[in-house]
Amino acid sequence: MEDKDGRPLFSESVLWEEAQAVLAEHELDDGLPMVLPTHQRLEAMLEGVADPAQSYGMIPPLFGNLTAAAVAYNCVLAGCRPAELPAVLTAAEACLEPKLNLLGVLTTTGTPAIATVVHGPLAQDLGMNSGTNMLGPGNRANATMGRAIALVMRNIGGARALVGDMATMGQPGKYTFCFAEGVDALAPSLAVRRGFNADESAVTVLAVSGTVEVLPVDDADTPETVLTAMAAALTTGGALASAGRHREPGEQFFLLPPELAERIRNRGWDLARVQDFLFNADSVSMPKVADFTRNRPVARSSEDIHPIITGGAGVKMTYLPLWGGGVLSVTRAIRNLRS
Repeated sequence: MEDKDGRPLFSESVLWEEAQAVLAEHELDDGLPMVLPTHQRLEAMLEGVADPAQSYGMIPPLFGNLTAAAVAYNCVLAGCRPAELPAVLTAAEACLEPKLNLLGVLTTTGTPAIATVVHGPLAQDLGMNSGTNMLGPGNRANATMGRAIALVMRNIGGARALVGDMATMGQPGKYTFCFAEGVDALAPSLAVRRGFNADESAVTVLAVSGTVEVLPVDDADTPETVLTAMAAALTTGGALASAGRHREPGEQFFLLPPELAERIRNRGWDLARVQDFLFNADSVSMPKVADFTRNRPVARSSEDIHPIITGGAGVKMTYLPLWGGGVLSVTRAIRNLRS
């Protein structure tokens, strides 16, 4: 059986192994076992959607049609629940903004993956993890939403290995990369910084080349000792990705755990001071390790350095280097698919 767009659908009685083989034959799998797309699961995913066939754009590199029906099918494959469909579709649509350069992201020989950050009440409503191990396994919403977004790029866009995806190495984040932003007094939510209301749910998508663990220097008693190693990471990350070529400065993202955010806030620093310190750190010294001197800015402006407060206990930060092919992040309010 097939849906009206030619995607295979299965009865409840089909053998699991048989269905997996059919999905693999249609190149709809990502190498991991798939949830079987049945009529019942697809109908449940689309329940209440006003127009499943409405087009929200064309996904490169093969320019498949982005519809709620097509996204819902991939949400079923990934194991999503129906309440997660609007966030997955909104994230996929956000990727189509030219400044993210999705065609380049999906076809490069480099390593970028689409990372999705969920902001606002929806993250809590879906039970997303913004705490311990939020980039790792163990939370269904984080895992399945990220997987569904990756499957949309693969199955609707055609970003499959040796077809559209030419990555030399790839990275595990191309299976799934989705997490919720935490809440902390040091800085408003990234979505709020970009003009959304605090009670408004939104997603941010960015093309991330990987993750880098960054520890504060010394005993991290001051904001400077907390942030110096991150200043070094911002410098070297861009330099390594550019291979010596000149690139226009763009944005920088890093994840700051609540424990460090509290230490910074208790010393009287706010978001703007954190951004100014990282932007203006032209010379970075890490005793007994290395000294760094910047020859060009690490971002377009201090406001383009984006700490996201999230994670569990501990003092380890995570640098999210953006792909060096010229990309910017996009934040969108969650679409209402019922009207």
